[in-house]
Amino acid sequence: MTGSDRSTPFPLRRALVVAVALAIAALTISVAARVGTLLPGGAAAATTSPPPNVTGTTPATPGPSATVTEPPPTDAPPTAIPTPALLPAPLTGLPVTPEAAGHHAIAVMIDDHALARPQSGFNAASVVWHAPAEGGIPRYMLIFQDTIPAEVGPVRSARQYYVEWAAEWNAMYVHSGGSPQAIQTLSAKGSGQWVYNADEFRWGGRYLWRVTDRIPPHTVYTDGEHLRRLAERLGARDEPMAPVWTFGPDIDPRLRPDGGTINVRYPYETITYRYDAVTNTYPRYLNGSKKPQVDDADGQVVAPKNVVIIRMAFGALNDGHPNKHRLEARDVGEGQAWVATNGRTIKARWSKASRTAPTLLVDRDGNPITLTAGQTFIQVIPTTYSYEIKDRTPPPFIVPMRVPSD
Repeated sequence: MTGSDRSTPFPLRRALVVAVALAIAALTISVAARVGTLLPGGAAAATTSPPPNVTGTTPATPGPSATVTEPPPTDAPPTAIPTPALLPAPLTGLPVTPEAAGHHAIAVMIDDHALARPQSGFNAASVVWHAPAEGGIPRYMLIFQDTIPAEVGPVRSARQYYVEWAAEWNAMYVHSGGSPQAIQTLSAKGSGQWVYNADEFRWGGRYLWRVTDRIPPHTVYTDGEHLRRLAERLGARDEPMAPVWTFGPDIDPRLRPDGGTINVRYPYETITYRYDAVTNTYPRYLNGSKKPQVDDADGQVVAPKNVVIIRMAFGALNDGHPNKHRLEARDVGEGQAWVATNGRTIKARWSKASRTAPTLLVDRDGNPITLTAGQTFIQVIPTTYSYEIKDRTPPPFIVPMRVPSD
């Protein structure tokens, strides 16, 4: 082959090489533009989010349009509020705050006529007294102390022996009128000497009121907030109170009987308590009803922890109004009592040394009876009234066998 024949392909080969190089350069520029690495701070870099920081690496400096969110400052831990030490409430033995333990006692007379039912306030009361009043119809006195009731009523009139039971705690005594004997006592001893007199005739409209969904005279109502305000107005100030009764814990469930009943008969009605081993309480029934009594304030069953039957002499009150059939009670002195607690009933003695002295409960040996911490209902009956107590024997407690370890 001649030289002229060998030189002919070289220009063509150089043209091909140049074309391939230009194509590669164009492709490189296109790819670089798409991934944003053409120039630092270029268009692609400005619109692409910076990569997340990785532990152990230094984050890149953000572009001019990027924002940096500062971490929120670390708040100091909240200061712990100390829980106040609890104290036993003087009338129930239940653990309450020191403030509640010092609440001044408030005693409220409550109607027990059939038209007054269902009444309000039972379940907030620490102690409930139930005794004959007039015409064979009993009357209640609810004593509130550590718990402030939502609603209380219907409020009824005063009787002398109720005033003397309220005087045991120097309570504010709430009523709507009363017998001449009671009104005379409240006039002389109702400014803190025995009690603080809170008569609806004087304080109604502001601290007590009359509802329209009841038939008179079963219409007077109040609540705990207004009663507390009235106590302050009358000078019945809060202060520590010394307990009178002894309280203890609930008995071991394995030692509780599986039932038991207590019947207390008044001419107007029969009260029945049926012991409930699960709750260790005595749900209350009226006149043989299959359904227990319910507090209208909270809709819950009335079921105290303790039931006390006190027997004492009653007689006609010679107050110049024989048609009223009012009674007087020999509440100062001593007599027979029965105390039901933890599913068993103890034969006891009650005593009250003076009109303002506390009513004490002791066993046959003269030792104070230990009540279960919680609410107490006191059924006061004349010695001529009948009652019936049927306890059940607690199941035998078998000590579990200990399996020897290897």
